[in-house]
Amino acid sequence: MAVLSFGQALKDALDVAMSKDDSVFIAGEGVGVSIHYDPNLPTHGLLEKYGRKRVKDTPVSEAAIAGLGVGASALGLRPVVEIMFFPFITLAADMLVNHAAKLRYLSGGKSAFPLTVRVKAGVSFAAGCQHSHNLEAWLAHSPGLRVVFPSTAADAKGLLLSAIFDPNPVIVIEEMLLYWMKGEVPDGDHRIPIGKARVVIPGKDCTVVSYGGAVYTALEAAKTLSEEGISTEVIDLRSLVPLDKACLLDSVRRTGRLVVLHDATKFGGFGAEISAIVAEEAFDVLKAPIKRVAAPDIPVPVSPPQEMFNKPSPETVIAAVRATVGKG
Repeated sequence: MAVLSFGQALKDALDVAMSKDDSVFIAGEGVGVSIHYDPNLPTHGLLEKYGRKRVKDTPVSEAAIAGLGVGASALGLRPVVEIMFFPFITLAADMLVNHAAKLRYLSGGKSAFPLTVRVKAGVSFAAGCQHSHNLEAWLAHSPGLRVVFPSTAADAKGLLLSAIFDPNPVIVIEEMLLYWMKGEVPDGDHRIPIGKARVVIPGKDCTVVSYGGAVYTALEAAKTLSEEGISTEVIDLRSLVPLDKACLLDSVRRTGRLVVLHDATKFGGFGAEISAIVAEEAFDVLKAPIKRVAAPDIPVPVSPPQEMFNKPSPETVIAAVRATVGKG
């Protein structure tokens, strides 16, 4: 088993898929050139290996990139298109929400539309609010789209490969800060089922549910809480749509408490959906009110100190867990 960075693991998935199936191609703004010369970025070296017919540099137009992907998938190819920054997916929203998400339904389930959209997310780059807005709740709210948000290198490879060979359109959200984080990654055609969460660490006093880079914030909080005698179970959802409700509800039924953590803004965020599911289906086991830890409902500041204030910290998670167990 190789040790790869998160970005290298994504590239490994693309390489495996492209070598396995000639209908797989990638497209996006400058894929294979410019910043993609960094070996930890997911399309590094693929232009040289597969050529311009299968690694397509595109104009700076997210709507055109998404339209290319939708059309190609309708014609039987397996496009993997890249949106450079998460907020720019709004420019591709019509093609993704009003076409990609609905074509299979409109065909009565008889046709496949295997489109994969990779989108870069996250803060900490002082890139400003127009480049740093997490919109996973928007995508999860659109029936017909599958949405995954990996946190480890192995999951990044496994979920991307599953996305490419899924008959439905799948959005793969990649947190940019994780591109350089290393981990063991299985060789070859390693796939992780979409819709399967994982218990990162077991616990008995409180469940903390998260996804993407926020999982590491949860783990740091859990370490401090364990020193206080509070046992925290950390769940990594991996997939927002479909959602592993069984894993979520089983955990809450064991601990009786829930804190939901994400880096997106709080109002109308994905944490509200998690909270509502638990309130509807496991209210009888709750020992304390559910807590949500999220970014404040403001645009992400460009100033680095203010940007870090915007990102939920381990201390905010610790305070939320302490409150649920009556030690706040």
